Amino acid sequence: MIRVVVVDDQELVRAGLRMILTAQDDMTVVGEAGDGAAALRLLRHTAADVVVMDLRMPVMDGIAATREIRGPRVLALTTFDTDADAFAALQAGASGFLLKNVPPEELLSAIRIVAAGEAVVAPRITRLLLDRFAGQLVRRPDTPLSALTDREREVFLLIAQGLSNTEIAQTMHLAETTVKTHVGRVLAKLELRDRVQAVVLAYRTGLVR
Repeated sequence: MIRVVVVDDQELVRAGLRMILTAQDDMTVVGEAGDGAAALRLLRHTAADVVVMDLRMPVMDGIAATREIRGPRVLALTTFDTDADAFAALQAGASGFLLKNVPPEELLSAIRIVAAGEAVVAPRITRLLLDRFAGQLVRRPDTPLSALTDREREVFLLIAQGLSNTEIAQTMHLAETTVKTHVGRVLAKLELRDRVQAVVLAYRTGLVR
């Protein structure tokens, strides 16, 4: 069962999302909040897998709240179709970015994907966004990449280029199952939620320019 927290400043929107989500056999809404600060308070005592987060809210917006969330994965929702919003959400740590007017089945699919540890935004799209907004990235040269083995560091760099497991396996002449194991270790050691966050980190550390 996927445990979802819904965060939006409009009660009607929250009610609509709750109705859609609770109708699913594999999802349950474990909490709701009307702003980012309330969401953070809720998450201190509520176990969740995915936070469906509106980006523009009073008190504390969704970007600031996403930056503080540890554990649950964040799926960002917005009414504004701008690259700047998508970039801000990804840099803050969101695992996906959708417009509020997407069909319900697309939203449900995105929640399932994010809950499974994958990202809704393809790493290659993330690279395009980062190439555009690279000057706004907060640099993290002190990130402990030394925790990675030489092989894991090589895998990390290929992830950062937007390659899939299949493409990495072909590039490194490894079995895809071996690559999957390496990817899991890289994400765990660097405390990253998914491959998209690995791309963001590679830009922040200067490994990819």
